[in-house]
Amino acid sequence: MQQIEEKKPVARKLLLKLLGSRDNIQMNASAAVRVGALFGISENNIRVTLTRLQSAKLITLVERGYYKLGDKGICFAKEIHQWREDENGLVPWQNDWVVAQTSFLPKSDKKQLRAAERALKLVGMRKLASDLYIRPNNFAGGIGEVRGKLHTLGLSSKALVFSASDFDNQTQAKAMKLWSYLNLEALYKDGCVEIEESLARLPTLPLEEATKESYVIGDRALYKLVFDPLLPSPFIDVAMRERYRNLVKEYDDVGAKIWHRFLNQKS
Repeated sequence: MQQIEEKKPVARKLLLKLLGSRDNIQMNASAAVRVGALFGISENNIRVTLTRLQSAKLITLVERGYYKLGDKGICFAKEIHQWREDENGLVPWQNDWVVAQTSFLPKSDKKQLRAAERALKLVGMRKLASDLYIRPNNFAGGIGEVRGKLHTLGLSSKALVFSASDFDNQTQAKAMKLWSYLNLEALYKDGCVEIEESLARLPTLPLEEATKESYVIGDRALYKLVFDPLLPSPFIDVAMRERYRNLVKEYDDVGAKIWHRFLNQKS
């Protein structure tokens, strides 16, 4: 029972990501079952997941027994695909910072604190001091854009979001090192190698193997990009990040074609 329970979130994520990989994708139950089989997920688990996703209005049943994304699912897909446009919304850094002060959030409200931590992480902010989080101010929309992102992602409006500059030397040095533990340049380099090797290998694989590999490697790459803090120079090599992101776009396009073939093959 525990193993089945553990695989339910996997099935949910898998089906939503596939249905949201491109506009107007549809999948019938038998194709969904074949998808599950690739990852060791039982037919019963897949069918239960389809029913629950439909009840949650994340997917909807259309004619001939095919499923497609519902309104809530479409919103989910838009969030997932935002990574394709992120690079276009950046500007050169002018040595100022976005600051979020969370001291006004009640420490007893654990749910609100978890939501705040998640929002701050997704926007690439790191703790500089107690209840004080920062990131370089390099989004085209400035403070207003970051504030809007944070609130949309769940940060309470009680938290203050503002700009700051002219840190003293010690604080500036500390701030510049906050993201070093992420080893982003190594991540980009290793990611490029993994994707290039897979792109060369995919055409040689049987369809089922290619389908599974394209999902596993593509999902790993997308996770890295969704949580990428989008730092400016001099924090990271921006050209290297752009190269990695462009390779992921190419891989995502190749993977979508492979999945289209898999989903539309005769049972």
